Amino acid sequence: MTFGRPLGYAAALVGTLVTAACKDLNVPDYNNPSLEDLLTNPTRTKLAAAAQGLLVGTRAGYGAPNGYVSLLGILGRESYNFDAADPRFVTEMLEGQLNGGSPAFGGNLWGNPYANIRNAHVLMQAAEDAASLTTAEREAIRGFAKTIQALDFLNIINTRDTYGAPIAVNQPATADPAPIATKAEVFAYIVALLDSARTHLQAGGAAFPFSLSSGFAGFDTPSTFLQFNRALKARVDVYMGNYSAALTSLGGSFLSTSAPLTLGVYHTYSTGSGDATNGIFDPTAADILAHPSISTDAQLRADLTKDLRFQQKVVTLADPRTVRGITTQLAFNIYPTNVTPIPIIRNEELILLRAEANLGLNTPAGDAAALTDINFIRTTSGGLQPILAASWNTMSNTQQLDELLYNKRYSLLFEGGHRWIDMRRYNRLTQLPLDLPAHRRNDKFPFPLDECNARDPKPAQGC
Repeated sequence: MTFGRPLGYAAALVGTLVTAACKDLNVPDYNNPSLEDLLTNPTRTKLAAAAQGLLVGTRAGYGAPNGYVSLLGILGRESYNFDAADPRFVTEMLEGQLNGGSPAFGGNLWGNPYANIRNAHVLMQAAEDAASLTTAEREAIRGFAKTIQALDFLNIINTRDTYGAPIAVNQPATADPAPIATKAEVFAYIVALLDSARTHLQAGGAAFPFSLSSGFAGFDTPSTFLQFNRALKARVDVYMGNYSAALTSLGGSFLSTSAPLTLGVYHTYSTGSGDATNGIFDPTAADILAHPSISTDAQLRADLTKDLRFQQKVVTLADPRTVRGITTQLAFNIYPTNVTPIPIIRNEELILLRAEANLGLNTPAGDAAALTDINFIRTTSGGLQPILAASWNTMSNTQQLDELLYNKRYSLLFEGGHRWIDMRRYNRLTQLPLDLPAHRRNDKFPFPLDECNARDPKPAQGC
């Protein structure tokens, strides 16, 4: 599947999504309305179902055993997957080079987000012609759809990094494949989407003309959804090194040191018919396991026990597990049921993003503000002793960054590939442990083979 010519696939997927959305969205069955039907007869009911379908689309594969959290966790030495039925979780992800011809591994994490991006374009086009919508409701749909598109593009560029990715994908089915944009161009496009969405949401009235999943509880009106939008923008700003912009974005987000650290937006799961369960729930630790370095590197509390985040998120198995020369005795306790939500972004990350942005300013005031937030997370989430200002001020910039990244590692453990992304951003991938000398540190995913074959000439890199 390529995404210069995605319309046919998107047409089929729209019909699928409007009937397969999360159970808690209560999406009725419309007998698989076609793309043409949605565009020519965009009723409020069909538009609501299509909007809800975007949440299903952006969740697709995220929490699968070979999904975004799992594969990026393996690359970032957070997790393993010892699935005996598929050795590629080790042979390709750890031992070899990622293969774009392997759609479940190296060529993965591409088709689903692009299909969802196209569906968002279809939704916005249909909303333009829906006579039943008010002007404010159209604005709310635009703001919602563009924010979801930005999230999908962010997940794509997080996996392909300097290879770049197509962004001009809203083209006719007969058009040539969209050109590969650079990493900087993709990030700039994400920022533009988020800022455009902000304008739409501000004009979106008091309510969306559809329901959101329970993972958006507290962020399910245009004004509160805008806080989610600004939270995503802050993450992107930090990734781009735009630290002052990040602080501004955080000011419009839901960051709060008086709110629960778990406050945020989540992908939700259920056992309902047509819905999906959390695929990285592994109650018997049969396959998905934790990297032993998580224990080795955990800081000690005053009572000499390990960081509370380690204690709460990781469990020690009765017996070690060994596959292809790799041994671990650790498993996760992060997703205790098959319907446990997976965070998209939450308050704890926002506080650490503020610390990272302030640290990036490289000013005395910024360093002091960063220490305040880092200490808040250390003590509140980790149960660790605070770092004294006198000690902090004697640390080098590298040492201060070490501390920030340590807290991001344990606070966001196995939630969304944060460790791999952060270590790559700071040119620290060589610090990730190698379990065996023959292992390698893969730094990005290639383009899927079909994407490469659709282009003449093929991209200079990524194929």
